[in-house]
Amino acid sequence: MGRSQETYNKKEVKNKKDKKRKEKEEKRLARRDAPKMNSFDDMIAYVDENGMISSTPPDESKKMKIELQNIEISVPKSENIPVDLTRKGKVSYYNSSKGYGFIRDSDTHESIFVFVKNALDPIEEGNLVSYEMGKGPKGPIAMNVKLIR
Repeated sequence: MGRSQETYNKKEVKNKKDKKRKEKEEKRLARRDAPKMNSFDDMIAYVDENGMISSTPPDESKKMKIELQNIEISVPKSENIPVDLTRKGKVSYYNSSKGYGFIRDSDTHESIFVFVKNALDPIEEGNLVSYEMGKGPKGPIAMNVKLIR
């Protein structure tokens, strides 16, 4: 009598598939026999005052009346704020052979990229400079960089 052609691994795979097939069939039958919930009230969800989803409608006593004129869609315009385009800072790093460096802003302590083409005076590491902020391809850059005497 010959040995069975099914190995242990093949038997395990077959048993797992059979088990999964039976579970799937049981779920299908359970869904079929379950009561149907097709009403709109069963499907609706509410959002409470904290932004959480709930199945109960919100309390009408907590409802606030908002006037249409009080809703601001855009950013409120700032009035009477002087805009100083020139800023001051210290050159924290400068590579003269490659022609670029970074300026540490004296107010925000932010590092701003500076390129040799944007410097009106020759700059070195440690110099106090004034500059204008500009927008570069990778972020803010310093433009019109001048030494503070």
